[in-house]
Parts: sequence; structure tokens; C-alpha cells
Amino acid sequence: MTSNFVDYIKIHCRSGKGGAGSVHFLRAKYLPKGGPDGGDGGRGGHVLLKGNSHLWTLLHLRYTRHVIAEAGNPGRGQGKTGAQGKDAIIEVPLGTIARNTDTGEIMAEITEHGQEQILLKGGRGGLGNIHFKSSTNQTPRYAQPGEDQQEASVIMELKILADVGLVGFPNAGKSTLLSVVSAAKPEIADYPFTTLVPNLGMVPYYDQKSFVMADIPGIIEGAHEGRGLGHRFLRHIERNSALLFLIPVDTNDIKKEYEILLRELQMYNPELLDKERILAISKCDLADDELLSEIEVDLPDLPYVMISSHTQKGIQKLKDVLWKTLNQNFTD
Repeated sequence: MTSNFVDYIKIHCRSGKGGAGSVHFLRAKYLPKGGPDGGDGGRGGHVLLKGNSHLWTLLHLRYTRHVIAEAGNPGRGQGKTGAQGKDAIIEVPLGTIARNTDTGEIMAEITEHGQEQILLKGGRGGLGNIHFKSSTNQTPRYAQPGEDQQEASVIMELKILADVGLVGFPNAGKSTLLSVVSAAKPEIADYPFTTLVPNLGMVPYYDQKSFVMADIPGIIEGAHEGRGLGHRFLRHIERNSALLFLIPVDTNDIKKEYEILLRELQMYNPELLDKERILAISKCDLADDELLSEIEVDLPDLPYVMISSHTQKGIQKLKDVLWKTLNQNFTD
């Protein structure tokens, strides 16, 4: 089955060539030898990236191989400037980064609805001969050609924009938690890698407040090297404000599993460790109070919440902790 979630595509883009300036002379009934009046050429069309909050994937661009903007029209007599070439606009979801395939350079980054950034500039129109008249040359018979177009192969990468990113091994209960705290309906089953694409959920809070949580496909050891789903999902974590580590209560060594997850993130991008981190111990309905007390003694040194998506235990407390974490810069 083909996934409808596409977060990586490559497109060859070309802006429009600038229109040539005009070589033209004024000719009128009583002015047989008028001066130069050739107008300028029009600018070639830009290739633009534009943010669209109604899109959440690059699927609509999957079969787009080339994007070409129009060339500018040449100038005309009577000082008339040629029409500008039509821009080629590529609409993308928020969180999209465009980079040059050959150099790896980031060309544009879209994070807001309606935001536009130029990927490739259209060529400038050439100056008409009206600009080249001088005391020593009253009848210039030349004009500038239009500036050449720009061309590049562009990679588009989508990095999910969410407040909280769920981090955990496959089958840690991330999809179940997302379905409980939000209206999202991710696929849920008792086998690893049920989640093959990121799922987003809007988590309601008090007084009509809310935040966005992303269920990222599960990490495996070696993910930073591209194993499993590898880089395909790790880049989505880069945009999250906070990371919620989800580890089941029946894990043999919760602290060790947390350290493995943390190491994978660090090996991929050390800056991920600068994000706020919260730990949720899931599936706590499987353990009694005595076992939970024993587990608490050896947990990693970070805020934690014991939860059960099945019984709703700790879910409201988890929301409180996440909300406080996301908004601490505004309340401190």
C-alpha cells in the first residue's frame, strides 16, 4: 500500500529569463528622425515557495518533476516595458525546508501560512536603447539582453511542526496515548512499527487552550545511522518544543532504555538534547502500587508521570506537566 504521507521529494526548478531591451526609434508624421524610445524588458518569473497550513504532506508534489517560471517579455517602442514573466509558486506544508541538491545549502524554510520565499530569482529585464542616448551617440542601435534564468535541483524536506514529540521504541504505546489525549485516530496494534508515518493530534487543555502532539515512528538502536525508519522520522523531532519519552512499565530497565533513546537522538543531532524532556511511564495498569514505588526509585533525573492510556490514570497530570513545560518561558 502506498503511503499518503510524503515528506521528501526532489524537483528540478528553473526561473524565467529576463526579457530583452528594445532597440526602437520614435517615428511620427512631423518627427521623421525621433530619438531612441526602446523600452526595458520585463523581469523573468521567480520560483517561489509558499506556506499553506491546509497541507500536511508533500504528496501533491510527488509526480512534479519540473517547475518552470515564465520568461519576461521584451521591451517595446514608446518606452514601454515588457510584461513580467509569471512566477511559479510551489505551495508546501508548514515546516518545509528546501535545499540545493548539489551544495546542500538551505534555500528556503517555511513556517507560517502565506509566507513566501524566493527559491530562484527570475532574470532582470535588459535596458532598452532609450537609456543609452548620450551627447556623443544620439541614435544608439543596441540594448541589453535579458539576464539569464537560474536553474537548480531542489530537495524539499518536511519536518513536522508540533509542540510535543513522542519518543519511544516501537510498541511503547505512543499511538494509543495520542488517541486518548486528542481526536487523532492513528493505527494501533500490538506489533512493532504500526506507526510508519508521523501522526498529529490537537490536545485540548483548560479554557479552550490546546497544544499539538506528534506521534513519531518508534526508534530502534542505530536509528541515527538510518536503520529501521532512521533519518526518515528523526528529522521530525527537530521541530518539537519538548520531547515526551514514553517507556512501558514492564520494561526490564527503564533507565537504560531512556539512555538508549537519548543516545540515538544525540548521535543524530546533539542540539536535540537542548529541548525540554519529560518521561511518561506507560501501561501502569499492569503494575500494582508496590511495584510502581520500586520503579520510581531508579528513574532518570527528569520530570516523570505514571500513566495508563487504558484506565486514564495520570493523563490529566501529564497534560498539566506538558502545558507547564511548554509555557514556562511565559510564566517564569
